[in-house]
Amino acid sequence: MKNISSLSKAVFAFSFGICLLPVTEAYASTKTVQAPLVATTTYNQTSVREATYYFTVFLPAGTKPLQQVTLTQIQGGEDIEFDAKQSRVFLGTRDQRGENLPFSLTSNASQNNTVTLQLAQPIASGKTVTIALKPYRNPTYDGVYLFHLKAAPADQRTESQSLGVARLQFYPMQ
Repeated sequence: MKNISSLSKAVFAFSFGICLLPVTEAYASTKTVQAPLVATTTYNQTSVREATYYFTVFLPAGTKPLQQVTLTQIQGGEDIEFDAKQSRVFLGTRDQRGENLPFSLTSNASQNNTVTLQLAQPIASGKTVTIALKPYRNPTYDGVYLFHLKAAPADQRTESQSLGVARLQFYPMQ
């Protein structure tokens, strides 16, 4: 029964493009832990202007408070740009939204395809946080688009650590 449960979890994770990568000990206060990362979009057709991309992360117990997330597009047919004014960050998931969190979203000209989200207040371990980024439009080219997310704790003496790689797939308009 345990093997069936493990297999079904793996199939579920793969089918939704979820990647689970360990958060290293520099980020975890006591041990290496898994930080689940889920990525979804409201519209997966190319060129749609009304889409929102949701990146949901669960911060396991024992990790340092999260202050900053850097998102870098590492694969895709074109660069996706985000509208900071229309983007949101909140506690909870896409379907169970909690408190909105104040943040700033910046892009750095020297780091192509990268945006940095700076939270006004750190998020404690044991919480789930969702970053809802609003692209100006979905990409024109269909295919798989990958985003690498890195987290930095409130303690700026610790280097940022990988949260994982998020996957979104876009299909041609019919």
